[in-house]
Amino acid sequence: MTVTLADIHAARARIRDAIYHSPCPYSLSLSRLCGVRVHCKLDHLQMTGSFKERGARNKLLGLTPAVRSGGVVAASAGNHALGLAYHGQLLGVPVTVVMPKWAPLVKVANCRAFAAEVILHGEAYDEARTHALALARARGATYVPGFDDDDIIAGAGTLGLEIIEDVPRCDAVLVPVGGGGLIAGVAVAIKALRPHVRIIGVEAESAPTLQRSLANGTVTRVDTRATLADGLAVAEIGARCFAIARELVDEVVLVDEGDIATAVLRMLELEKTLVEGAGAVPLAALLAHRTGLATRLAGQEVVLLVGGGNIDVTLIARIIERGLAADGRLCRFGVLLSDRPGSLARLLTVVAEQGASVKEVDHDRHFGPADVARIAVILVLETRDHAHVAEVRAAIAAAGYELAPASG
Repeated sequence: MTVTLADIHAARARIRDAIYHSPCPYSLSLSRLCGVRVHCKLDHLQMTGSFKERGARNKLLGLTPAVRSGGVVAASAGNHALGLAYHGQLLGVPVTVVMPKWAPLVKVANCRAFAAEVILHGEAYDEARTHALALARARGATYVPGFDDDDIIAGAGTLGLEIIEDVPRCDAVLVPVGGGGLIAGVAVAIKALRPHVRIIGVEAESAPTLQRSLANGTVTRVDTRATLADGLAVAEIGARCFAIARELVDEVVLVDEGDIATAVLRMLELEKTLVEGAGAVPLAALLAHRTGLATRLAGQEVVLLVGGGNIDVTLIARIIERGLAADGRLCRFGVLLSDRPGSLARLLTVVAEQGASVKEVDHDRHFGPADVARIAVILVLETRDHAHVAEVRAAIAAAGYELAPASG
């Protein structure tokens, strides 16, 4: 391995005066929910809202004065760009960041606020990276990778040191995986100090680069899709990161978009903590039944590495509603009924008798069924859980109404 525990200790000494030792509190609410003793490592509380500051500052401090004066260039979906921009400004290093066109607006605006030059290019991270590399060559500037770099990995590894200090008896650490720098650094630190601790990587199903690479025994490129965990939407894990992960990571699990949305919602409701999708995936993995983690880790001390909190405010409402739907607390029914006075009122009475709250009603006469004597009604309801949804559905059917094929 190219990164050692000594490198991580050196990185910690180097960045200590500017990086916050984030808290790792025990969560009674999440522990009761999951059946394990949950601690949340809240590194989204760093100044720029993510763990990326650690590697960025470590990398910048390792550059010679001459190299710093020539400036640095990076490609990032947002958090690496923010960390580099902020610490570049503190250290007097000119920073240019290339971000995909879909990068969250809050991350773009904050990078500019830290005096970085921001260039929006490409539909995906890889396109932004290709442009950033070409730009660095053209300008004679230094390209700073977001993850596949020894200094970046060592900086991220300082999180592992803090986790062991804060939760010395931890049994497992759940780590988000995008390009792999975070899990590589954390794994080196924790396995060197506590070899028995399980390191579990969590990826979005939309970008399973580490899982696919481990299955193939080599770095494997995947086709990424849009995901709420935009910070993890990387098509190819770093080669250095993979070399470490294949040796030290115990397991990798995948979570889907519903899992991620539910986890964001749980963090908000139970922990009063707002995190981005990439920051919520460790909890998503613990909550998702198909991963089996909650059962296998029952009663153990588990740390969830919450790495980012830079969620775009325009997405919050949509993510919350997606989470409520996945949770069975928001549902939609399509119902066909007679186009006669009182028909809609009777339908809504049935819904009210089941204790569901009507959020929206779409009463459609113009684009309804072929039978002009009937109309289509779409109901969006607030419900308690999936069992309650089933009760409402059964009550509507029992009252003689026909559920439309597209009901949800």
